[in-house]
Amino acid sequence: MAPARRATRPVKAPRKDALRLDEIDRKILRALQQDARLTTAQLAERIGLSTTPCWNRLKRLETQGYIDGYVALLNQDKLGLPETVIIELTLDRHDEEMLERFGQLLTSLPEVIEAYLTTGDYDYVVKVAVESTAGYERFLREKLYRIPGIRHSRSSFALRCLKKLTSVQV
Repeated sequence: MAPARRATRPVKAPRKDALRLDEIDRKILRALQQDARLTTAQLAERIGLSTTPCWNRLKRLETQGYIDGYVALLNQDKLGLPETVIIELTLDRHDEEMLERFGQLLTSLPEVIEAYLTTGDYDYVVKVAVESTAGYERFLREKLYRIPGIRHSRSSFALRCLKKLTSVQV
């Protein structure tokens, strides 16, 4: 009798578009996270490259999707939106159509500054910026609760921000 064969899992090949970042690429990404307004010449000087190789690397990082875009970070207080509220939401249903529709409607609300589909007790964790508790009440009644499918919500007002990063470790 032939010995039993063990089932083996297929080994995943590395993604063809995956690029291993070298230390120069990482320096470029770190510098841009600190100041995205650097000119190519300033960036090249900061990381110790000449301008053309720096520009080539920067374009490659953009093309390959390591850099999603460049933004200005705005001050919520100065814009009259000092209150940050964290909302946990549970939906009635979890079919693909409901999740897609709910996600589209949720992300279209201008008060929503972050939204995550999550695991655990709640389906979504949402961060909104509003001018006051009265403004939050208006947001709930006039916008959020008009989106069909919400079964339950729980809100928490942020008292103080202890850490807020716009960068990731590279």
